[in-house]
Amino acid sequence: MKEKFYAYIQNLQDRITANLEAIDGKAIFKEDLWQREEGGGGRTRVIEDGAVFEKGGVNISKVHGPLAPAMQQHFGVGDVDFFACGLSLVLHPSNPMVPTVHANWRYFEMYDKSGNTVDSWFGGGQDLTPYYLFEEDAEHFHKVCKGACDRHDPSFYPDFKKKCDEYFWNSHRDEARGIGGLFFDYLKPSNEKPQEAWYNFVTDIGDSFLEAYLPIVERRKELAFSSDQRDWQEIRRGRYVEFNLVHDKGTLFGLKTNGRIESILMSLPPHVQWVYDHHPEPGSEEEKLVEVLENPREWV
Repeated sequence: MKEKFYAYIQNLQDRITANLEAIDGKAIFKEDLWQREEGGGGRTRVIEDGAVFEKGGVNISKVHGPLAPAMQQHFGVGDVDFFACGLSLVLHPSNPMVPTVHANWRYFEMYDKSGNTVDSWFGGGQDLTPYYLFEEDAEHFHKVCKGACDRHDPSFYPDFKKKCDEYFWNSHRDEARGIGGLFFDYLKPSNEKPQEAWYNFVTDIGDSFLEAYLPIVERRKELAFSSDQRDWQEIRRGRYVEFNLVHDKGTLFGLKTNGRIESILMSLPPHVQWVYDHHPEPGSEEEKLVEVLENPREWV
């Protein structure tokens, strides 16, 4: 399974980066191959200063070796070895009318010292972080997510949408990072859902990403915007940074397993503002967004 899933994310990375380069029309992804001293490595692809994308990354990795003590404690296990592979992407557009997007699909195994697999699971999801709220964009993104889920189990979308709203929550701000999507973790094989069924589900979600995001980019990338709207985008990007550095489990895992820092922190936007005690104008489009972030909605 681990080789099958890694082959899938290699192909998915190729498909996603090719489509993003086509929609940007100016910049291309720079590829960076890297090795991890303890075992494994990855293929980082970064796009910068494009016509659409100010900064973005679409990374894959495959790492293995002894599980670090901090992560042993996190998982409640003893001295075990692990294997993890996944694709992680974040795209920060220049135009504040185009939302930032994040997605991740991953597979994890743990082994005893005899090499026997003692645990395995899939995880992942995709979520949208707009700076200005276009309700039709939110509805489109969630409709695609729901469609991919419904092909496998009608309970998946409401469950994983709720988990997304709970996970991407900046508790210190008492607001969501964005307008959600899907989040799932610890999808383990069982009699009802064997490993192959989870593989089919997670890859279907991965395959749905371009359908969920690219039509939104096409609709918004040419819209005019002001310097004030750009300031708002950079202030909201600050909230994005706060979540990734304070709450995100993937960032924590990477930092505690001697992950590659440039790849881990690829998700951070290049231009950000922190303005003291900033509040949007009453009745403004900016306030409309914050109201939705403070009170997550059902979009489909």
